Amino acid sequence: MLDIGYALSRRFPDPPQLDYSRADVRALRHDLFCGDVYLADTKADRELSTAWGWVPVLDFAWALCDIVETLDQDPLGSRASRPQYAELDFTESSDRMLFTRRFGWVDIEADWMRAEDPPLTFSHTELRREARDFLQDLLADLTDLHDSLADNPAIWTLQSRYPRVPPA
Repeated sequence: MLDIGYALSRRFPDPPQLDYSRADVRALRHDLFCGDVYLADTKADRELSTAWGWVPVLDFAWALCDIVETLDQDPLGSRASRPQYAELDFTESSDRMLFTRRFGWVDIEADWMRAEDPPLTFSHTELRREARDFLQDLLADLTDLHDSLADNPAIWTLQSRYPRVPPA
């Protein structure tokens, strides 16, 4: 089972005087809400996590949802035997997370993994559902911290673009 989580950094606090209702997409994606993220396979007790403290957490959630949709471009969907690839690069470093979908399964690797470690593997359906839940939960947490964020049109667009996926 997939678990996606985050922790906001105390080293990079968000500016309290900022009007979050007017923050532009660049600020939302790259300048605010820094911390660390993880993807965990709870059955295998393995995880991919950052430990840098500066990862833009909202950008990670947003990009992860974009990647899940990118991996679903083949008209054959889960019957597609040809691998589909996507990567998530971290702005402040050369590290990347690499995603490979074949049939209905997605392998997730990272540049900082040891070569002998196998990738984390999840069904595409589970990855989509968990990525969207993570995004929606994160947005709820962030709007609890910064009330005016709920009035930001970019957040409205993001919430409507990636709604929760109902359980199967």
